[in-house]
Amino acid sequence: MLDQSAFDLRRYLRGNSQTTGVWIALAMLILFGLLRYDNFGGAYNFSSFLNYNAMFILISLGMCFVILTGGIDLSVGSVAAFTSVVAAYMSPYGIQVALPCGVATGVLIGVLNGFFIVGMRIPPFIATLATMLGAKGGALIISGAETIAVDWGSNFTRLGMESAFGLFPWAILIVAGVAIALWVLLEHSSLGRVVLAVGGSEDASRLMGLDVDRTKLFVYALSGGCAGLAGVFLASGFGAGQPLEGVGWELSAIASVVVGGTLLTGGIGSIPATIAGALLLGLVFNILNFENGRGTISMSAYWQMVIRGGFLFAVILLQTRGISGPRKTGMTQ
Repeated sequence: MLDQSAFDLRRYLRGNSQTTGVWIALAMLILFGLLRYDNFGGAYNFSSFLNYNAMFILISLGMCFVILTGGIDLSVGSVAAFTSVVAAYMSPYGIQVALPCGVATGVLIGVLNGFFIVGMRIPPFIATLATMLGAKGGALIISGAETIAVDWGSNFTRLGMESAFGLFPWAILIVAGVAIALWVLLEHSSLGRVVLAVGGSEDASRLMGLDVDRTKLFVYALSGGCAGLAGVFLASGFGAGQPLEGVGWELSAIASVVVGGTLLTGGIGSIPATIAGALLLGLVFNILNFENGRGTISMSAYWQMVIRGGFLFAVILLQTRGISGPRKTGMTQ
């Protein structure tokens, strides 16, 4: 019978192979776009693509940490919608108030998720489903089910509509900073090692004396904070708090994470590959928009949900077969 170390090695090699694959797929898709479309590599498309997908990269980064512990967070889309409304209400006071208020709101909802999961022992799927519904309802209540216009006289819209030095959108620069910080945290800190250990085996982590509960509370607070920041970008970039936005964002985040090679069972994952997964999904829709513009196809925005679902199903199917393979082999030897 194969021992556990051999099984873990095979899991790692499969995850590493998928991580390499997402970068190859991303590079091929970029090359295809550059060769097929005249304005694909233009500054406007580049800037607008990054600016819009900054929100999805953020929630994917938070989701990556949650999934690395073997959990799930279904509330991120609703949290982003809720915090966009909060940020819009705070926009008259400028970025210096609206930004921390939006992020803090997301963190508080993430802590609430963590309390339900750690303190009350509610399964993550149920706990975050409840907060997803609560955050969505809360956003509709405080906004009156209407978009909340931001204060255009303050500096709040600079965050989502202007670029630093005329080169890169502020949103993507902030996301880059967050991504680097989270990469360092995961790869070069004791907390990152605990996150991976908890995802590898929660029971073994407890036996080793690791603080599993505090780690799980942290990752859900982090996921909430990332969703909160995405909500701030949403309000700033679109000029209004959007209580009806965020539908299906959790699917985008989960798809980006698993496309990037992170195992849904936890313990193996990568921050750079998660970013590549988010960019890959965003690039697919960007190319579909170009095709719509050429008249080659006619596809409504509703098809994006279908495509996200297809991506998610295909990758999870591959992961499930890849993980079950070694177990089946091990039982027969």
